[in-house]
Amino acid sequence: MTQDKDRYESTRNSWQDIWDKASIAVELEAADYARAQATIRAYLPFLSKDEVHLEAGSGLSAIVIKLRALGYDVQGLDYAVNALRESRRYDPALTLVAGDVHQLPYRANSIGSYLSFGVLEHFERGMLPALQEAYRVLKVGGVLVLTIPYPNLVYRLGQFRRARAGASLLADEAFYESVYTRQELVDVVTAAGFTIERCQPTSHSFTLWGLGGPFRAPGYYKTSPLAEALGAALKGLLPWAFNYSTLIIARK
Repeated sequence: MTQDKDRYESTRNSWQDIWDKASIAVELEAADYARAQATIRAYLPFLSKDEVHLEAGSGLSAIVIKLRALGYDVQGLDYAVNALRESRRYDPALTLVAGDVHQLPYRANSIGSYLSFGVLEHFERGMLPALQEAYRVLKVGGVLVLTIPYPNLVYRLGQFRRARAGASLLADEAFYESVYTRQELVDVVTAAGFTIERCQPTSHSFTLWGLGGPFRAPGYYKTSPLAEALGAALKGLLPWAFNYSTLIIARK
């Protein structure tokens, strides 16, 4: 328990450092990348413009800003207060809350959708406690939108090399991060009480970005045209071998 708490705090501190060095303008540009837009198009039909939506772990609020521009009432929550302050400086009209995804400052059955993009894999105790809290605040019929890294072939190769070298399977001991198979992800989401509506592999081009070289373009985690073309082919041929993350859409 002590180790779990220590790594929880070190992961929080790592995110604060990450956001101190990041740029909202760059994050907004990344939200327009083809892989990000494909994910947005997949879940947008499940969101209502008549409801309040929460992005839990909103960071510099790029997705909050993008969805608000499309007419959705989206609020952001993060435990990195520095990221919230920077977001507020960018747009004072944003509704942002400092808080923990394990203790949301919202009453039960009050939120139309709960959005979480690459957040819940960073807790050593697992995803279930945060998902149960998401379930609590969602209205009946409310929507969970979740993306989590997948143990694709490139990831498995990297872990194999780490193990052979006797290195830690965590790239950074202070920063916790895990991956979930499709079945593991479905199991934990349903254990929290949700009913799965969609489970799909995403961001195949970004898996290739991890290989470096011709798959990278100049810019912030930007993939090359070759990565985009090959990623599109892999999505059709080997969808669950090279996806970087899994998109889950579920209902309460």
